[in-house]
Amino acid sequence: MTLEPGIHTLGPADGTLTVLTGKGGAAAKAGHNLIIEVTRWSAKIEAGDTISMALMADPRSLRVVDASGGISPLGEEERAGIAQTIDEEVLKGLPIRFRSSRVEVSGSRLEVHGELELMRFRAPIEFALNLSGDGRLTGSAMIRQTDWKMKPYSALFGTLKVADVVEVQIDARVSATVAATRSERDG
Repeated sequence: MTLEPGIHTLGPADGTLTVLTGKGGAAAKAGHNLIIEVTRWSAKIEAGDTISMALMADPRSLRVVDASGGISPLGEEERAGIAQTIDEEVLKGLPIRFRSSRVEVSGSRLEVHGELELMRFRAPIEFALNLSGDGRLTGSAMIRQTDWKMKPYSALFGTLKVADVVEVQIDARVSATVAATRSERDG
C-alpha cells in the first residue's frame, strides 16, 4: 500500500502505541520488564508530493499492560503505583510531541527523521516504519532517556534501575478515508 494523498489521522481506535522498558542495576532480578500502553495519543500523516508526520501523546495516560521477570508478579496495585510514578516523578505530565522533518519512502518502508520533545527538551530522532498492503503501519524507535536530559528512574537506593534505552512501538491501521489536501480545501 502507498499512502493516499491527503491527511490521515490515527489514535487509540486505530491501534496501539506502547513503551517497552528493561531493567538494570545490582538488584535487577527484583525488577520487571514492562510493556506500557499509551492510552491517549493522536498522530497525523500528511501525504502529497512529500510526507510529513506528527504525533502527540498524553504522558498521564501510560498504563502497565504486562510485566515479565521480577521476584513476583505485578498486581493491580503495583501497576497503578508504576503509572503514578511515571506521571509524578518521571514525565511530570509534560507534553510528548514528535514532528518529522523528512520522510523518505522506499517501497513499503518509511525512513522518518524528525524531532522528539520529552520533558520540554527537543532532540533529533530517526526510525523506520513499515506500511503493509492492508494499511497496517508498524515500527519502533529506540529512545535513550539521557539523550533527552532524563535520569532513568531508580529505586532501592539506585540498585534497581530502568534501563536508559526504552523502545516505543506503534502498530496501527491507516484509514482508507482521506481528507482533502490543503490545496483542495483552499481551492
